[in-house]
Amino acid sequence: MSWEESMTAVFEDLEQQAEGLQLAERDLEVADLSAAEYTHIPLAARLHASRNLDLQVRLVNGHRVTGRLARVGEGWFLLVDATTEWIVRTEAVSTIAGLSARADSEETWSVTDRLTLRAVLRRLAASSDACLVWFLDDERLEGRVGRVGRDFFELSVGDGGARAHHVVRLQTVAALQERAS
Repeated sequence: MSWEESMTAVFEDLEQQAEGLQLAERDLEVADLSAAEYTHIPLAARLHASRNLDLQVRLVNGHRVTGRLARVGEGWFLLVDATTEWIVRTEAVSTIAGLSARADSEETWSVTDRLTLRAVLRRLAASSDACLVWFLDDERLEGRVGRVGRDFFELSVGDGGARAHHVVRLQTVAALQERAS
């Protein structure tokens, strides 16, 4: 092999190595950009993409809730299992298993997907359905939702003359569990 052929082979090898390094560097840049973009995805977008999947949720109070994800709203989601329904406050969630790896862009959400927990509580108040309120400290209180304020709701506990009205701060609620009327 002549020196010219030898040098050509060396240069071709160096060019291939340089191209390989450029591709590897580009892959790293793409991975960095993907990781940076992922930091902008909220939990609600992952939840929204997981509708109709079975989830296992651990609340910050240690209580575990499981069920099919039926609805997602602003700051809450609805889980349904064979025996009950749960309205879970997103801020009260510690871990979730079973979520889709996808995320739905908030621009694709319908108007009902943007309903707040207060709107759901007003619906509960109108229906007069009983519910069990689970608090962040794992305490529970059963009653019927009454009037709903900006950061609280009234819960009517007991029957007849023994009825008591409690004011419940929304920030203290972990979840609401459906109760048979």
